[in-house]
Amino acid sequence: PGHEQYTRNMATGASTCDLAIILIDARYGVQTQTRRHSYIAALLGIKHIVVAINKMDLVDYSRDRYEQIQADYQAFAGQLGERRPQDIRFVPLSALNGDNVVNPSEHMPWYVGPTLMQLLESVEISRDTATDHFRLPVQYVNRPNLDFRGFAGTIAAGSVRVGDAVVALPSGRTSTVKSIVTFEGELAEAGAGQAVTLTLTDEIDISRGNMLAHPGHEPQLSRAITAMLVWMTEAPLVVGKLYDFKVGVQTVPGKVVRIDHRVNVNTLEHTPAEQLALNEIAQVTVQFDAPVSFDRYADSRLTGAFIVIDRLSNVTIGAGMVESAALLARVEQPVSAEERAARLGQKPAVIGVPAAVWPQAQALERLLLQWPEARVLWAHAGF
Repeated sequence: PGHEQYTRNMATGASTCDLAIILIDARYGVQTQTRRHSYIAALLGIKHIVVAINKMDLVDYSRDRYEQIQADYQAFAGQLGERRPQDIRFVPLSALNGDNVVNPSEHMPWYVGPTLMQLLESVEISRDTATDHFRLPVQYVNRPNLDFRGFAGTIAAGSVRVGDAVVALPSGRTSTVKSIVTFEGELAEAGAGQAVTLTLTDEIDISRGNMLAHPGHEPQLSRAITAMLVWMTEAPLVVGKLYDFKVGVQTVPGKVVRIDHRVNVNTLEHTPAEQLALNEIAQVTVQFDAPVSFDRYADSRLTGAFIVIDRLSNVTIGAGMVESAALLARVEQPVSAEERAARLGQKPAVIGVPAAVWPQAQALERLLLQWPEARVLWAHAGF
């Protein structure tokens, strides 16, 4: 653990890790930065934590001191609730003298567990997702000639076989897997972690950012989510401002419509907030301009994570973990000129709306902006 300013670095690195080593100075015990970095590791779904209690030589290799720090850390870990890592190990060290780093320490005969290196070499890393349903985020539509059209990506979860029925999201169109193509040749079956190209028996419209899944076991599809967000830039998060959100391989415009609460990472206390500053973490509600397919981050780190991108500089300014789909009121404030321009990709204009029906027109525009599928209903109704 380092200074608070390294929160964003910690979050970025931990997002791809399987195990974290939390280093504690035996003289000082569990400190603020210990709790901060442990919380971030837990937030980002790291299941294996090794608590390395270092500088035991400076406390006379005291067993009582080691057990006190162990108890303090366990008490803190208990406050993490469902985010508490499944596997927490403790090892007393003296890095200066090599005690329990590679070889067992002669100064601490009371410790009978594995050394740090033995722990790292023997820990069984579990990369299984909580969902075993098939997920293929489409990264690229591969069409080298008129006779081949495949959908390329890395399988995020589950497995797929030739002949399986699949559904494309967000369109909901279904087809059957015709072949599974790889660089080495065609496969009869492929699973999580494999980069493949699927061809389908039907010509359906699928593009980059879409998701392929098995019918009946689709990911969630929503225009709004509740998520934990780590803010990573000097400029504060502005509620209502338009940002780009990259969820998996799909990029859509959106905005944070509400900060539900900010988390004091040092005490785990929840406090209200109007904006987020650099390195702050909060639970937020995000609204997208188009439907987004996702899983809960707790179920799948690959399909439940997202980043926030500044639309002008194209810099990554935040990282988030999806907790659930969110419900928003259907009729909110009138649609702004900025929202209209972002949604339709053109300069907005209003012509000839009578003042008497202006409030109803604004409410209708908000409804149609949030739920484009409602346009079909209005069209069928003759409007």
